[in-house]
Amino acid sequence: MRKNKVLLGGLALTLSVVLAACSSANGKSSDSSTSNNTDKISLMQNSDLVSLDNSNYADLTMWNVLENSFEGLYRQDSNNKVAPGIAESVVKPTNNGKTYTFHLRTNAKWSNGDDVTAEDFVKSWQRSVSDKSKSGYNYIFSGIQNADKISNGKMSPTQLGAKAVNAHTLQVNLEHPMPYFSKMMILPAFFPQDTKVVQKYGSKYGTNSDRLASDGPFKVTGWNGTNDNWKLVRNSHYYDSKAVHLKEIDMQVVKDANTAHNLFAKGQLDDATITGVTAQGLQKDKDLRHVQKAGTYYVRLNNKSGHPFNNEKLRQAVSLAVDRNHLTKDVLADGSKPAYTYVAQGLATDPTTGKDFATEMEPKETYNVAKAKELWKQGVKEAHLKGTVNLSLVGLDDTSYKNVAQYLQGTLQQNLGNVKVSTENLPSKAASSKETSGQFDFDQTLWLADFGDPENFFSILTKDNPQNYAHYE
Repeated sequence: MRKNKVLLGGLALTLSVVLAACSSANGKSSDSSTSNNTDKISLMQNSDLVSLDNSNYADLTMWNVLENSFEGLYRQDSNNKVAPGIAESVVKPTNNGKTYTFHLRTNAKWSNGDDVTAEDFVKSWQRSVSDKSKSGYNYIFSGIQNADKISNGKMSPTQLGAKAVNAHTLQVNLEHPMPYFSKMMILPAFFPQDTKVVQKYGSKYGTNSDRLASDGPFKVTGWNGTNDNWKLVRNSHYYDSKAVHLKEIDMQVVKDANTAHNLFAKGQLDDATITGVTAQGLQKDKDLRHVQKAGTYYVRLNNKSGHPFNNEKLRQAVSLAVDRNHLTKDVLADGSKPAYTYVAQGLATDPTTGKDFATEMEPKETYNVAKAKELWKQGVKEAHLKGTVNLSLVGLDDTSYKNVAQYLQGTLQQNLGNVKVSTENLPSKAASSKETSGQFDFDQTLWLADFGDPENFFSILTKDNPQNYAHYE
C-alpha cells in the first residue's frame, strides 16, 4: 500500500495524532488518472516547501522530500528496524560504547556523479551543529564530542567528534554512551551534503532544486524556491537503483481538506490528508486509513518575561479551560485522539513498570472550567494585568490549524472571561518567522518524535535548546 509521511495539523494543548489519509488498497483511486501508471504517484503535502538545506531549516514537508531523495548512514526497514544505508552495515560501538566506526559503500554516489565520502558527512554535520545553523536542530548532535560547546558558540565546528579516517571511513566519538544513537542516524538532520555543491552555492545551497545534489533513490526537480508543486525523479546514480520501482513522485501542497479530497476523487492525488467536516463524512469510506504517529500537537505558551504566560497560574488556567475530548471528537473529527501529556502515547515503555511512559504521567484533572476561571483570576492579579488580557495565537494556514485556532479563540474567551484571543494562521515561512522571533503569546505546533525515547521530547524544552522558542526551563 502506498504511504505518505504527512501529518494532520492542529490541536489544543497536547494531542496525540491519528492521521486520516485517503489511499485505496492498491494506492490509487478507482477513477484515478494515475491508476494506469504504476511507476508514478502523486502525494499531498500540508505546508509549503521552504528549503532543501537540512542545516538551515527543518519541517515535515522538507523532511518528507529529503527522506525520499537523501540517504544517511542508516535507514529504517519495513519492520521499523535500523538497517544499513550509506554505511555498509549497522556497527557496534567500541571504547565502552563511545566510538562508532562506519565503513561507507564505495559505490555510493551523488546524483551529479560525485562519490559520497566520509568528508561529506563530516562537513554536513559541522554546518548543522554550528551556532550559525538556522534549522533549530543543532541540539540533536548533543552527546557527540564537543557538540554542546560548538552549538553554544564556544568552540569551532571543526572540533566536532566526527572525522574522516579516509575517503570511505567515518569515525564518530561520543562524550558518553547513547543507546539511541543508531536510531538517530536515520534522521535527515544527520544526512550528508555534497561538499563540492555546498562550496559552489554557499548560502544559496538548497534554495531551489538546481542548487542541490542527492544521494538517495530520487532527486528533486522543478522546485524554484517558492512554487507549491515539484517532482522527485529516479536518481540514476543511486547505488541500489534496482530496488527502486517508481520513476516519479509528484508532490503538491494542498492546505484545504475538502480540496484535497476532491483532488483525490479525481485521481489527481494518490493520498489526501483530511480533517473536520470532510473527515466526518468519510469515516466509512473504503479508502480511509487511520495512521498512528508518535507525535503531539500542542500550544506553546510563551514564558518570556513581559508575556502573560510568564505567570504559571495563567498557563494552568488555559490547560484546564480546553476540552480536548470535544476538540478531537467534534472539531477535528478525523480520528485524532486527545492527549493529556506532552510525551506522545506509544512512544516508550517505562522499563521499571512495563507501562506506557505517557500514561504514567497523565494528570488527574484535565478539564475544569470553574478551576480554570479561578486560576485565571489569581494569575491576572499576580501578573498585575489590567482590563482585558489580549493574547496572540499563531499557527499554520491549513484547514485543521485554522479550525483549532477558532476553537481555542472561542473556548478561552468563553471559559476564562476577560481575555481576547487574536489568531494568525500564516504560510510556513511567515509562521516560522513569528515563532523563532518569539512574536506570539501562544502558538500551535507539533513535535513528532525523532527516536523512541522521552528525552527527545523533553530536550527541546531545556533552557539552551535552539527550538525552545517559548522560553521553557
